Amino acid sequence: MLLPAPLRAWLGLTAVLAALVVVVLGVLYAGHSESGRVDRWFIDPTADSVRPPWRRTALVLDFLGEPAGSVLLVGAIVTGCLLLRRPRAAVLVVAGVVMSVGTATLLKHLVGRTIHGDGNLSYPSGHTAFFTALALAVALLATGRLGLGRTAGMSLVLAAALVAGAAMSWAEVALSAHYPTDALGGWCTALAVVPATAWFVDRMADRMADRMADRMADAGRRGRR
Repeated sequence: MLLPAPLRAWLGLTAVLAALVVVVLGVLYAGHSESGRVDRWFIDPTADSVRPPWRRTALVLDFLGEPAGSVLLVGAIVTGCLLLRRPRAAVLVVAGVVMSVGTATLLKHLVGRTIHGDGNLSYPSGHTAFFTALALAVALLATGRLGLGRTAGMSLVLAAALVAGAAMSWAEVALSAHYPTDALGGWCTALAVVPATAWFVDRMADRMADRMADRMADAGRRGRR
């Protein structure tokens, strides 16, 4: 079970609130091509203010969100899930990442916010959505494997999402690839999408298991005749 019963309601509420944040920010910054007031509270994303060695760290994080880096990272985590005999978690890693990044990409075209030119769609950050989705999937696996309750489980899941999201957000803003509100939108996109994806994977896996059990029972009854 990817979504333990004690966490289901709380993660559902978190997903709804995150989706609202994504929508509100999308409406506020639709069609914009410059930083907003909230963005200027943090850092000017058009200024290259990060120097070595921190710039190298930001570049490494950014690479992990690029196609080559993300494939390597997802492949390693999926392999780990399969070695631990957690096929549902492996499916969630792939599906959660694909759905989160896909949703972020769709929203970019719907919102139309740009940075550094009309061709650079920025809201929400796909890198941040990717890294947060990956952290959420791993945290849900750990929660189920360790048998954590509601408080400990939610703390682990939200902490993992916060750390991963903050790290990638910092890298993207520091490299002038996104506004801070783009990163927040990407983080909330993953928070909204991954719990829903986990619920769907659980439902599909349970249905497949029930069908398999029914077929085995039918085969057993026919064999006794």
